Amino acid sequence: MFVQVLVELKAKQLAQTFTYRVPKSLENEIEVGERVFIPFGHQQLEGFILKIDTNFEGDYEVKEIISVIDARPVLNEELLELGIYLSKKTMCNLIHAYQTMLPTALKAKKNTTISKKYEKYIIWENMNYDEKTITPVGKQILARMDSEEKVPKKELVQISASALQTLIKHHILKEVEEEIYRRKNKMREVITKPELREEQKVVLNQIKLGIFQPYLLHGVTGSGKTEVYMRLIEQVLKEGKEAIVLVPEISLTPQLIETFEARFPDQIAVLHSRLSNGEKYDEWRKIERKEVPIVIGARSAIFAPLTNLGIIIVDEEHSTTYKQENTPRYHAIDIALWRAKRYQIPVILGSATPSIESYARAKTGIYTLCQMQHRTGQNLPDVTLVDMKDEIRKGNSILSELLYQKIEEKLDKKEQVILLLNRRGYTTIHTCKNCGYTHKCPACDIPLIYHQTKNQMQCHYCGYTTSPIEICPKCHNEGMQQYGMGTERLEQYLNVQFPKANILRMDNDTTTKKGSHERMIEDFLSQKYQILIGTQMIAKGLNFPKVTLVGVVNGDSTLNIPDFRSAERTFDLLSQVAGRAGRYDLKGEVIIQGFHIDHYSIQKAKQHDYVGFYEEEMKIRKLLHYSPYCNLCLISLKSSSEERAMEEGRKVASDWKRKKLKNVIVLGPSFALIPKMNHIYQVQVILKYKKLEDIYENLKIIQEIYRNKKDIQFDIDFNPVRF
Repeated sequence: MFVQVLVELKAKQLAQTFTYRVPKSLENEIEVGERVFIPFGHQQLEGFILKIDTNFEGDYEVKEIISVIDARPVLNEELLELGIYLSKKTMCNLIHAYQTMLPTALKAKKNTTISKKYEKYIIWENMNYDEKTITPVGKQILARMDSEEKVPKKELVQISASALQTLIKHHILKEVEEEIYRRKNKMREVITKPELREEQKVVLNQIKLGIFQPYLLHGVTGSGKTEVYMRLIEQVLKEGKEAIVLVPEISLTPQLIETFEARFPDQIAVLHSRLSNGEKYDEWRKIERKEVPIVIGARSAIFAPLTNLGIIIVDEEHSTTYKQENTPRYHAIDIALWRAKRYQIPVILGSATPSIESYARAKTGIYTLCQMQHRTGQNLPDVTLVDMKDEIRKGNSILSELLYQKIEEKLDKKEQVILLLNRRGYTTIHTCKNCGYTHKCPACDIPLIYHQTKNQMQCHYCGYTTSPIEICPKCHNEGMQQYGMGTERLEQYLNVQFPKANILRMDNDTTTKKGSHERMIEDFLSQKYQILIGTQMIAKGLNFPKVTLVGVVNGDSTLNIPDFRSAERTFDLLSQVAGRAGRYDLKGEVIIQGFHIDHYSIQKAKQHDYVGFYEEEMKIRKLLHYSPYCNLCLISLKSSSEERAMEEGRKVASDWKRKKLKNVIVLGPSFALIPKMNHIYQVQVILKYKKLEDIYENLKIIQEIYRNKKDIQFDIDFNPVRF
């Protein structure tokens, strides 16, 4: 018996399978999709079995596999097929496609073994014992055992370790070891189902199970989309099928998980980046063993090994986090559609602010449009725009007069406030007022951010840190000044302005410890804090009954990013964070501060007018030939040499321009938005095209040319979310 094994190697040119002989002693253990340990040159590697052969016709000596790692395949038939699709779709090596699907513990990589977790229990061995021989302490242990089949050993040891040992020795009790999962499902109070509103009933009647069809559920914030999702899942479970619910990492809050676990107790596996590798491994095996029919998770949960899917739900479908930004650069919605087509099931794409592309597909009939335009409780909050140019003349550089007054008013009423500032740290630029020198990251050549709590200058791209400088290294003047504002500085300012209020800051700096995110949300929900400030992580997925005011500091900052989607991102962020106000019985208010409040994205966010924004944005996209009127392909060339990166960029751009392909527009070469990151320069060429077949074969040729170039990293990204 012979097997074709796929391995991961640093050498890009080795992207094929290799043939190995299977020793007779291992033949009964071999299955396609399993991992095996193999000799490769002077090293030993792990790889995936992709094919089993009875004969080998080559004219070279074939080595034997060393061992079989898995008792059952880690890649089932569907995942093997999906890997091939993913490899072709993103133009990545097949091994990268398979590796990205699996949790760390199951990847074909050495030294990634993660052990299972076990707990010791005590069970009855013989209940017909002589009571006279039992000591008083022993009787306490047996009394504790009377009520349950098994009891954790650590509980009984607290009564008496020696008495327990005696009972085990006399074969009255027995010690056993059982595997346990690291992530514990909390006991949730079962919540009564809310009565459905008419809009929700209409949507539920629109969606047909048992047939492939993508649905775009456009529902305003607080319209009850989650309830619609849960009702659909209930229908699917009644048919004995399974469900995947995708949520952006930033929105995958403990609150959301609790909502689903209360409705579906002990039926949910959770997959997201905040879990440890051991927890992810446990959740994956829970799914494989058919112990749960529902998977909730971030982008990678789309690969969950469910084999009887009935529905796939993608919440906040507009989120850019559904696109992976390293190889393989897949979009979770593409994978959802592929799997749904295979199972002939619906895909529900839900959002209050659908992506322009998705709404365009709904308007043209590719997706079925479902709409919910009203909230379940209060109406949408009133939004007020404040022009900071006027406020600065009054001496108000951080909070406008109106926002300050409204915060005071809400605090007096014992209500809560959320303030969004989408920039962490204390100050954003440290520069010399004498010569203009700016303290930058040596690896990325971008300004370092000052973090006051650690008294450090930090690069948010590569993680470089250093101490703040007092004397300019260029002109030796002592006039280094700090400009800009992050969440740390806003927190400090608010503590001075509102000394009686308890203020909570939630950003990547304060949520690094395990469980901190959950703890903060619970503390704010229980009103230990009156003001919550944070970055975009507080804009989605949070429901607080007492929040009646949302303030946005620098609401127009995302408009300054040189990206054709900057207006869309601004509208999304403002609409989503505004949706945190007045979600229950109390009326909500939103105040957005900015310098460009006349921009259509901000004006339409104020009016809660998605359709109006969509129509304005489509005019610009059509004029400039951007998505959805065309597709984009980003070709990036990276090198440690700035000149070398640009030289190769020119070659690639010239080659495409020389071809003069119909319906293909070539832009560039140009440096990326962040031209240098971690000592590597990035130059990019952008292709605008109608159909993939117009460029695919040419891309394969260029990719092959660069496969063996060691000093240039060549990457392809279809419809990128960042430039």
